[in-house]
Amino acid sequence: MKKAMLTLVFGSAIFLAACGGGDKNASDNEGSTTPDGEAIAMKSCVSCHGGELQGASGPALNDVGSRLSESEILDVINNGRPGMPGGLVKGEDAEAVAQWLATQK
Repeated sequence: MKKAMLTLVFGSAIFLAACGGGDKNASDNEGSTTPDGEAIAMKSCVSCHGGELQGASGPALNDVGSRLSESEILDVINNGRPGMPGGLVKGEDAEAVAQWLATQK
């Protein structure tokens, strides 16, 4: 009887040890992902600015960083321009897109 009880206790301990624990840092990064400006731009901007941002019904953006600063690009994203409505991308996503577009020179 003692042997069976001891086996049950050790078996349970091994089972619980295998199920618990894990990487303590794994949950530290949850919910803190930085938006991917390029991915957002490729999803939100290509219908007007072309698949490679070469221009279509909207102007080319593949070299917009040589014409506008990051803050100017963000202003256009937020407030629009003639022919482009503002607010199509918002908040941190808009900031990430502006940051990425500013590198396109």
